[in-house]
Amino acid sequence: MSFRLSQRDKDIIGFINQFRAVDRDSLVELFFKQLKSPINACNSVMVRLYRLGMIERTQQYSPTVYLPVDAKIKKNSQKILHFLSILDVYKQMCFHSMPKSVIVEDKPTGRKGGIEPDLFCIFKGSPFWIEIQRNHYSEQKMQGKIGLYEEFFFSDEWKTLQWQPEDRAAIFPSVILITPVRYAVSSEYIRIIQVASIDELMEKYRSSAKQQRGGRSRVSSSSSNGIKIKLT
Repeated sequence: MSFRLSQRDKDIIGFINQFRAVDRDSLVELFFKQLKSPINACNSVMVRLYRLGMIERTQQYSPTVYLPVDAKIKKNSQKILHFLSILDVYKQMCFHSMPKSVIVEDKPTGRKGGIEPDLFCIFKGSPFWIEIQRNHYSEQKMQGKIGLYEEFFFSDEWKTLQWQPEDRAAIFPSVILITPVRYAVSSEYIRIIQVASIDELMEKYRSSAKQQRGGRSRVSSSSSNGIKIKLT
């Protein structure tokens, strides 16, 4: 069969390959919202790409969720909800500022048993590793996860990651825990930020920036208060 993919087709396929599971409404929001009938346009494009064998889909969810053609997860897998939660955090970021250098399920150590954040990105000029906690874990397990980040910090391997700036000193990303539960975790070496959403993160640092401009408070370097975010 002879066919030509538009640049938008290629962008959509690449986006699905990157995020592993993408629902129809997210595609509408990210690729079609400027059109007169965005839902109809999206449905038409996605049916065409599916029939061409460029993507897979599962109708276990409503609206339909689209998957890469080589997806290694079952169409009714709970893993799909995991990927959709990563996508949701990404969309929240896009509302404030487009993230850069996005890596879904980053594995920076390159080996099993190391840190495996759900998402890495450079957001508002600062690098972050993001852990999305959909389930409730024990304090011990969460502190153990922070311990893995500390191990990686002391390894110095992070200094050679491909996204590191070439013109200045290497930066160890802050760790964002997206969680409705506040865990009693801490670290003397890495910054940990616990918020329920990216919107809460941005509101928190807008308030912090206002206080700094007013000279009423000084931001400490511990836990959630030390990271610098370019809010403008």
